[in-house]
Amino acid sequence: MSSSTPEIIEFPCSSCGKRLRVGLEAVGKKARCPQCDNVQVVPAASEASGTNPPAQQSPAEQPLTATPAEAEKPSGTLGDDLFSGSGQPGLPPLSEQPPAQATTLPDAPAQPIRSTTTSLQGHHTDDSAFSETRDLFQSITNEISKIYVGQEELVLGTLVALFSGGHVLIESAPGLGKTLFVRTLGRVLGCDFGRVQFTADLMPSDITGAPFFDMKSNEFRFRPGPIFTQLLLADEINRSPAKTHAALLEVMQEFRVTIDGTSHKIDRPFLVMATQNPIESEGTYNLPEAQLDRFMFKLNLDYPSELEEAEILKQHSQQVDINKRLDEELQVLTSPAKIMEVTRQNGDVLIADKLIDYINQIVRLTRKWPQFHLGASPRAGITLMQGARTLAAFNGRDYAVPDDVVQIALPALRHRIVLSAEAEVEGHTTDELLTELIRTIEVPRL
Repeated sequence: MSSSTPEIIEFPCSSCGKRLRVGLEAVGKKARCPQCDNVQVVPAASEASGTNPPAQQSPAEQPLTATPAEAEKPSGTLGDDLFSGSGQPGLPPLSEQPPAQATTLPDAPAQPIRSTTTSLQGHHTDDSAFSETRDLFQSITNEISKIYVGQEELVLGTLVALFSGGHVLIESAPGLGKTLFVRTLGRVLGCDFGRVQFTADLMPSDITGAPFFDMKSNEFRFRPGPIFTQLLLADEINRSPAKTHAALLEVMQEFRVTIDGTSHKIDRPFLVMATQNPIESEGTYNLPEAQLDRFMFKLNLDYPSELEEAEILKQHSQQVDINKRLDEELQVLTSPAKIMEVTRQNGDVLIADKLIDYINQIVRLTRKWPQFHLGASPRAGITLMQGARTLAAFNGRDYAVPDDVVQIALPALRHRIVLSAEAEVEGHTTDELLTELIRTIEVPRL
């Protein structure tokens, strides 16, 4: 039984002269020669050496990937990127469409471009193994929206950090509902909630707890502090001195507290949401770099939109007890054990070697960028890897793509970068320079 096959175009590479084959649908598009990596526009049939019916491909024939137009550096922004930041330039959009395929003639035994682990070619649909994680994420966000209106960046960033084992630093003006959000999140997730108001006279023992003498048993016993919870809101963390900040260093990294030589473990999951006011600087202390580096994301929140603020006024102006609303209107969708199970499962999301190299280039380039006095640490690369895996799982995929890395690049790096004195004088912002840096790195095609 015979069937009609599409014609192909045969043309020479303008650099090395190798004969290349592509389908008629690739006319006018860019193609890369696997022999010399030269990129050229596929000529029309009349300009090529002629069209011939496709012959049987030999085993030596290898695929030639057409270069998508999205690989060029556009001037657009990520309009739908939740992490692009309010008023800040976004990053170039990335294409997830599979590249067009072409072939070389048998005399060009080029090798296909693919990862040394597992190729992602053809994976463009949601994987059923992570559909449960996607459904859980959507259910959590829908449940939170019953009480907490808007601030999608805060919701998504916090959930990514929670299911990646990280912490979040929030910079925003007062009154945006951060405490309400943590209480709502704790109710939906079935986790304990705690809050510490940081002040200038707060002592480390006020956070971690301290031993006390029990006169009945005639011995010292340990009284746990408010840090022994699962969702901890550290409100206005920069109001306390460095001695108090140091009380959080061990618990944020090792999930334990050491008092008088005895280590006390913290129940997992454990998430620290620290807030600071970007306006007031009187009576505040800058967070040390060691503590800033322990936060997975730094989220900059802005005021809600007009429609969102109108909805806030409708929902929260009826003098209804918020505790009653949290108990009656919200359902508990998961548990601490389930959160840890999903977190471990997210670690199985595939990240190709090319994507690892892409992340590594971004982090290492921050240390050489002329307008940065201090670049990102290796922990920043780990953060990008973990966050990309979690985002992929939230989208139902078992593999990460460059879009996942781009989406979390700014919140993962902005607090780990220190601008040079010249850049600050010139009025540059960290987000602006990071955006420019990331645009200079070629996006890998997986």
